[in-house]
Amino acid sequence: MNTIRKVSMLPLAALTATVTHTVALADDGTATPEEVITKVWGAAKFLQTKGVSGIAALNNADGPWVWKDSYVFAFDCRLDRMVAHPMRPDLVGRPILQITDNNGKYLFKALCEAAENKHGGWVDYMWTKPGAGKVSRKISYAATADLAFSTGIQIAAGVYDDALTVEALDKMTAKMADPGNYTP
Repeated sequence: MNTIRKVSMLPLAALTATVTHTVALADDGTATPEEVITKVWGAAKFLQTKGVSGIAALNNADGPWVWKDSYVFAFDCRLDRMVAHPMRPDLVGRPILQITDNNGKYLFKALCEAAENKHGGWVDYMWTKPGAGKVSRKISYAATADLAFSTGIQIAAGVYDDALTVEALDKMTAKMADPGNYTP
């Protein structure tokens, strides 16, 4: 039985419009959580439009899904495989659910669980930051994209940050996806 919950794209479109202004304010070379959400939901919408043929664009290290110190990657939890990774093409097509970080955390199992949430979710783990040459704390946001003739592919991207918490980012994401959650 397929247990992957699909993300509704309607609130995603509203969030993208809301976040665009915020993204324009941050430009120090470090990706922000808002940018990550915008890129993940943008990639999900892109794949809905392009279908499986759009996956090649996600694998392009010089494409629009790589920015600042972050990038979008795609994986299929049901089939246990990496679908697209612009920075680690050696992972594409390989099993993912047994991949652990330096602390032994099964990060893709956690990302798959996070992607099942209505508005997606955040997972923290240790990962090598592009260009840094060392392992850093990364917090990635994952959501599920609907594709024609497919049960869904999970899309994710992350930020490298030692201070952000998964709980705070999940609350921010829920508020951004539902403007009714904002209080004056």
